[in-house]
Amino acid sequence: MSTFKKLASDTALYGVSTILGRLLSYLLVPLQTYAFTQPKELASNVEFYSYIGLLLVIYTFGLETAFFRFSARKPEILTKTFSETLSLVLVITLTATVILLFLAPEISVWLNYPGQTAFIRWSALIVAIDAIIAIPFARLRVENKARQFVKVKMLNVTIVVAFNVFFLVICPDILREKYLSGLKPFINYIYNPAIGPGYIFLANLLGNAFYFLLLRDEFRGFRFRFNWPDVRVLYLYAYPIMLTGLANVVNNLTDRLFLRHYLPEGFYTGANGMVLTNEDALGIYGSCFKLSVFMALATQSFRFAADPFFFSRAEDKNSPELLALVTKWFMIVCVLIWVGVSLNVDVIGVVMLSSAYRQGLGIVPLLLLGNLFLGVYQNIGLWFKLTDKTKFGTFFTLVGATITIVGNILLIPVMGYMGCVVAFLASSFVMLALCYGFGEKYYPVPYDVRSAAGYVLGAGLLIGGCWQFPISNLWIAVPVHMVLFGLFIIGVLFIERDTFQPLLTRIRSRSAKPIQSN
Repeated sequence: MSTFKKLASDTALYGVSTILGRLLSYLLVPLQTYAFTQPKELASNVEFYSYIGLLLVIYTFGLETAFFRFSARKPEILTKTFSETLSLVLVITLTATVILLFLAPEISVWLNYPGQTAFIRWSALIVAIDAIIAIPFARLRVENKARQFVKVKMLNVTIVVAFNVFFLVICPDILREKYLSGLKPFINYIYNPAIGPGYIFLANLLGNAFYFLLLRDEFRGFRFRFNWPDVRVLYLYAYPIMLTGLANVVNNLTDRLFLRHYLPEGFYTGANGMVLTNEDALGIYGSCFKLSVFMALATQSFRFAADPFFFSRAEDKNSPELLALVTKWFMIVCVLIWVGVSLNVDVIGVVMLSSAYRQGLGIVPLLLLGNLFLGVYQNIGLWFKLTDKTKFGTFFTLVGATITIVGNILLIPVMGYMGCVVAFLASSFVMLALCYGFGEKYYPVPYDVRSAAGYVLGAGLLIGGCWQFPISNLWIAVPVHMVLFGLFIIGVLFIERDTFQPLLTRIRSRSAKPIQSN
């Protein structure tokens, strides 16, 4: 039980940083959608950040996982492994970044975003920094420095949010002389309103630059090392993971990369009856998609703690049983998130999005379910990492990516951005099913499949029923949905009462102890 407590403790710590960080980042969603009331203004932001996610996987090349693996096997040469891993990332990243900076004008024309060359260059620098600091962050996790990890992440998010507020709110207000009008000459010098949504990229870039200061101690002992025999070992282990990650990112980002190009012109109309452009549709979809990231909070928090945790216990004969128990509760938490967000997505939309973006809220429950399947897949997919059979991960995600790509091409023209959601949902489920099936053969784990299926089915029926009978008045809808959510939680607690019974007994025994007088 102590090992489970250790994993739970680390997950909670990483989770606090992830959740608080994402909550601060979520403040940017209303900030940005209210600052740029035309959804098309954020189209390039949605698309460029999709490319950033794609490039980050290529730059890091699966070397985070390779670093976990080899540092766990030989912790006495951790510094050497760190230097070799980071050196390989530097070679890949710096080469690609120089090319992107040089070709930025041509890329802006090719992507049909003329005049946004600077945005592309800023994006190239953002992903370069993200790739380089990925290995120092991995070192923090290997060395069990969760608190330092949390501290750095939180400081970075705070800095990025602060720069967003400065560029999107304070600078425009000062130019309009709402306050601090004496600073107007200085603001005129450093701020150009024509850049508009480009300041979102610049704020991110400036925030990322602080990483080098915040992580300076984690670069200790680094020496550029490119000894091919050693690097080759890292490469051979990492490249299947990179392909897996690449296929996984394609699976997650294809929708935002394809939507603008495959959506028929005039497919959507706004609330005012005006025909929306494809850029408007992409801006709406991208902004609503961010609301589905609530599920990613649980997934990412768990993954940060689970990878080094299970690698360090790969030879433990009790690992399969522990993984089954962890997966069960991971699924329960994810289902609760799915229900809680889906039942209250209407009020969340009012708070988080300006009115022009809210017509896409119907995609959020299905996106949450797709992310739930993907999170469980990543969880049970630990088997092919622990057994060094990473080729299976590549196969699963290539199948998923194929379903996503073909699904988007076929469904976007007839279903719009709902086609993106259906393709993502189908892909995530197929990947999960394949991973479970093969895992039972090569690394059997006693998963409680019946319990997991029951929770998903019950939650789906509740969510579907609420969406079939919507309540337009939020003053009535919110209390009703909260009561339903509370009843669902009570149902889960009742089903899992055998798990909680020992804990309740312990609490009662402690409270029943007589107070001793002095």
